[in-house]
Amino acid sequence: MVGSRRLENMNPDGGPRPSQHPLSEAAKSTLAMTQRLFRIFLLTVLGSFFVFSLNVSYVWLSAILTLAGGVLGVVVLVRTVKLKQPRLVLFGTISGLVVVAVMTLLVVTTLLFYKQVVTYQDCARGALTESAKTQCTTELEKSMPGQLR
Repeated sequence: MVGSRRLENMNPDGGPRPSQHPLSEAAKSTLAMTQRLFRIFLLTVLGSFFVFSLNVSYVWLSAILTLAGGVLGVVVLVRTVKLKQPRLVLFGTISGLVVVAVMTLLVVTTLLFYKQVVTYQDCARGALTESAKTQCTTELEKSMPGQLR
C-alpha cells in the first residue's frame, strides 16, 4: 500500500507513463514491417557471405545477394530514421551495411581476379599438408599482376 502510493506520487497526472503508452495499430504495423524488412536484410547479407565462402563459382549469386542486401539496407535505414524506429534496428542496419561494403569489395576483387582465385581455390582444396597450402599461396602470388604482389 505504501509502495503503491509512492509510485502514484511520482507520476502527478495519474496517467500512464510515456513508455507505457500503447502503440496505435498503424504504429504497430509500421514497426512490424520495418522489423520484417530488417530480418530479410540480415538473411540476405548472411546468405551473401555464406555463398561467397562456399565456392568461387557462385560469385555471381553472392553479387546478386550483396546488391539486394545493399538495397534492403538502405530501405531499412531510411525507414528506421524517418519513422524513429528502435535504435537496435538502426545499429544492426548500419553494421549490416558495413558488411555489405566489405562483401562488395570481396566480390569485385574476386571478379577482377577470377581465374587466379579459381586456380588457388582448386589448389587449396587438394592441399593436405601445410607445405602444399604454402605452395598454393606462392602460386597465387606469382600469378597476380606485379603491383599487387
